[in-house]
Amino acid sequence: MANASQFPSTSSDRELAQIFELLAMANAKVVALLSVLALLLQVSCAVARRHGGGGTPAVMTVNGFQRGEEGGPSECDGHFHSDGDMIVALSTGWYAGGRRCRKAIRITSARTGRSVEARVVDECDSRRGCRDNIVDSSAAVWKALGLDTAAGEVPVTWSDA
Repeated sequence: MANASQFPSTSSDRELAQIFELLAMANAKVVALLSVLALLLQVSCAVARRHGGGGTPAVMTVNGFQRGEEGGPSECDGHFHSDGDMIVALSTGWYAGGRRCRKAIRITSARTGRSVEARVVDECDSRRGCRDNIVDSSAAVWKALGLDTAAGEVPVTWSDA
């Protein structure tokens, strides 16, 4: 980059040299700013990957999967399951006619940012009162996400694991 000593010493030439110097400083600041923005973008993408960002928005409810609790045996295997298992029932559309049976999904709490994997064992039947956006989960899922089941419903996202 040219500096002021390389230009003739007329007043307009000195002003032109000062303009070039200011442009060089401005370009350096723009490059520094763009570098910081690129770094922030990398960090935010890494955080989103770690926390499962980008999933399907849903409402998580708590369900008992043991004999004598809210429903019958699970649709996927005809068995009851412990509330200590990392398991869920999905709304009818997401349950997909049983195609997600025994498959793992990743659930991320909008409140805590924590993510866990749970296995699909049942359908939350949308034809019989379950809303279309429900991930009905065991108490173990709530605990792993750092949530209190007394809340009843919490916002989450989920995706196939």
